Amino acid sequence: MLATLPAAAQEPLTLHEALDRALAAHPLLQVSSERIRVAEGQRRQAALRPNPRLLVQTENWEPYASRTFSASRSTESFLMVSQLFQTAGKRELRAEAAAEGIRLSEIERELAQQQIAARVKSAYWRAATAAKLYELLLANGRNFDQMVEYHEIRVREGAMAEADLLRVRLEAERWRLAANTADLEAQRTRILLQREMGLSEFPAVRLAEPLEDLRQPLLADAEQALERRAELRVAGQVLEQARAVLRVQQAEAHPDVDVSFGLKRTNGLNTLAGIVAFALPLANRNQGEIDSALARIRVSEADIKALTALVRAEVRAADVDVQVRRRQVTETFRGLLDQALEASRIAQAAYREGGAELLRLLDAERARIEVQMLYYQTLGEYHQAVAALETAMGVIR
Repeated sequence: MLATLPAAAQEPLTLHEALDRALAAHPLLQVSSERIRVAEGQRRQAALRPNPRLLVQTENWEPYASRTFSASRSTESFLMVSQLFQTAGKRELRAEAAAEGIRLSEIERELAQQQIAARVKSAYWRAATAAKLYELLLANGRNFDQMVEYHEIRVREGAMAEADLLRVRLEAERWRLAANTADLEAQRTRILLQREMGLSEFPAVRLAEPLEDLRQPLLADAEQALERRAELRVAGQVLEQARAVLRVQQAEAHPDVDVSFGLKRTNGLNTLAGIVAFALPLANRNQGEIDSALARIRVSEADIKALTALVRAEVRAADVDVQVRRRQVTETFRGLLDQALEASRIAQAAYREGGAELLRLLDAERARIEVQMLYYQTLGEYHQAVAALETAMGVIR
């Protein structure tokens, strides 16, 4: 049997605590926070005005000065300051588009929280189910050890054939191997849970949420889900950002004006000089970028429609899954468990009084264990279905 820490020595972990730890310091959320800071830096940069430029220029220098060359009279010198003036409110529009990027990064962080919570819930109930199955098989192994001890005594007394003892030992070993496999699965799913929580160390813990406690599911409401789901809010914000980018690209079609002003020195005379420069929008009126921005808007609108249909389908499917699993647990298995336990009890009593064969007893025990295992597996599936409905509804806790 694999070595396992005693349950009393393990730290209990509830689902609420697992979610709190995951949402407090998950590395993916730290990444999302840094992306928000990146977007904030981009917004600050977009709001900055263009820098002025200083132009220093001199002309008409002779490589080999003649007798008539005079630096003060023969050369021309320019000292000018140039400033670019952006038209059509480009700077403000770029700042608005960058601000939309900040809001998008913030909503994406909320989406990351919902996705992390969904993975933690699913992993928690998988681990809880695996731990419960291991406990069941461990208890079953102790029962078979007692059965083996009983048969050994009977064989020593000469009241039972040794072949029956071999059959019991074989069955006990079979379930011991099953318990080993269940122990491995319990440890694997527990580590998977801790990985989904964002932990880098994986201590043994005791999952404190009881499988038998049937949590009341949320009321499935597609309209509420459409309001809560971060995916839809991300898609809506992507649309707003695409519209802001379109406004920027439309403004880019208007040429900027570059104004220069300064001093010019010619033949020893100082004069004022000025230049106004702007592009003539004859061939390039930013048509390609405007068309691209319009296409991104259409893509975002189509995305929203597709996500709306997907969310409605997910809510409906999750609700059906919850209802089916709940009926299985509350109706089908209640009677089935009682029957399996009663059949096992009758077979044990009859066998001890010599009224039943060993194989019939082993069959009854095997059926009882398999029904109990299937019951706990269905309980775990019910809790996972409730978690999936919560995810579909956009609820973190």
